[in-house]
Amino acid sequence: MLDNLTAILLGLGVAAATGSGLYFAWVRPARVAALREREEAKALQQRLEQDAHARSNALLVEAKQEALTLRERAEAEIREKQAALSKTEDRLCARDESLETRRAQIEQREAALMREQRQLTEKEESIDRRIRQIDEELQRVAGLTKTQARELYLRRIEGEFRDVGLRKAKEVEALAMVDAERRAKKVVIDAMQRSIVDYVTEATLAVVELPSEDMKGRIIGREGRNIRAFEQVTGVDLIIDETPEAVVISCFDPVRRETARLTLMNLMVDGRIHPGRIEELHEKAQNEVTRMIQEAGERAAERANVLGLPPKVVETMGRLRFRTSYAQNVLDHSVEVARLAENLAHELGLNAEVAKRAGFLHDIGKALGPEYEGPHALTGMEYLKGQNEKESVLHAVGAHHYEIEPETPEAVLVIIADSISAARPGARRENLENYLKRLSGLEALANSFDGVERSYAVQAGREVRLIVKPDQVDDLGAVRLANDVAKRIEKELEYPGQIKVTVIRETRVQQVAK
Repeated sequence: MLDNLTAILLGLGVAAATGSGLYFAWVRPARVAALREREEAKALQQRLEQDAHARSNALLVEAKQEALTLRERAEAEIREKQAALSKTEDRLCARDESLETRRAQIEQREAALMREQRQLTEKEESIDRRIRQIDEELQRVAGLTKTQARELYLRRIEGEFRDVGLRKAKEVEALAMVDAERRAKKVVIDAMQRSIVDYVTEATLAVVELPSEDMKGRIIGREGRNIRAFEQVTGVDLIIDETPEAVVISCFDPVRRETARLTLMNLMVDGRIHPGRIEELHEKAQNEVTRMIQEAGERAAERANVLGLPPKVVETMGRLRFRTSYAQNVLDHSVEVARLAENLAHELGLNAEVAKRAGFLHDIGKALGPEYEGPHALTGMEYLKGQNEKESVLHAVGAHHYEIEPETPEAVLVIIADSISAARPGARRENLENYLKRLSGLEALANSFDGVERSYAVQAGREVRLIVKPDQVDDLGAVRLANDVAKRIEKELEYPGQIKVTVIRETRVQQVAK
């Protein structure tokens, strides 16, 4: 049993020794390492907490600084707005004071005007009373009323002038009897001499005087936009050269040239020269030319002593003021033919009224538009028929170039009078007529294409400008149109040199600011 106890104690000692060895060899170093790692982790944790605390403090300081900056900026903006509001308030106060002062002045002027009006009314009443008193005194002194005195005076004047008229009539009759035989020998010559109408050779240029040389630059405009707009709107050539204080308007169409001249004159008077104003004044100038046409027709009818024409016929005749036949102005030529026909009819004992009326209206077909096709004598007869003209006048108008056979003496008289007027020296200039026909044909050909709004032959017929409708002709279509027009000109017209075809397509967008 002792041996067992010894063995147990020995085993326990060995185990204790072995455990102590294991403890000091394995367990203790591991524990020490674990404690060291724990301390290091705790130190790392403390450092991280310190870093986080420092970083949060820095962010807080930065946020406070930014908030302070925003606050200062907002306060500065508020101060600026308050200053602006203060200035606005001061201006409004000053304006209110000014308005109040003006209102007081207006009230004073109204009161003064009312006083003056009352004084004038009182003066007028006083004058009326004085006039009535004078009339009553005159009637009392003369023993006649105002109506009786007027009738007595008129009867006396009428008797005096009747005696004078009878004496003058007897004197004229005596002189006419003495002169009758002498005048009978010169019937045709006198008729021609009494029918002479002065002509001025029509030109294709109009010179416009400028108030100063600086006006040329304003007419040209920046980069030439004004002169381009003027030529495009009016359809003329504006020649600005070294001629001092003058520009030249060139165009074969006298209506267009006169419209352009009025437009340019109004622009210089107005002072505002820009494309928009050019269009406005060109429209006004067109209205003015229309008025001139009406007045020209009325004056011509008075000169020819042709009465009772419908207003539409008078207006149509006025268009001939801007039409030439060779070197003759057609309206003046019509007046001359009317006078010749009337005088010849008187001398031959024919119907002078029919001859005069037909002579005045014989070339009205030249003023008609493209809707009337055919010779101007027949188109004029057709137009006058629609205006309920007499059959005898219609026949004389239609027969004056033998498109129909003349069957009345008055129709023959119109033919003779037309020949006399056209045969006098200086009346024929065939080159000018051919030139105008060529330019008119050039414009008519250009206008026959679809999409063309209007066209102008410029540069003495060396260029034709077509203004197209932008909603119907695009950019590619404009190129095709220019080629087609050029080919038709080469095929159908005869002309010297070359003709340039220019197609202008312009798109405008307008809006009104309300």
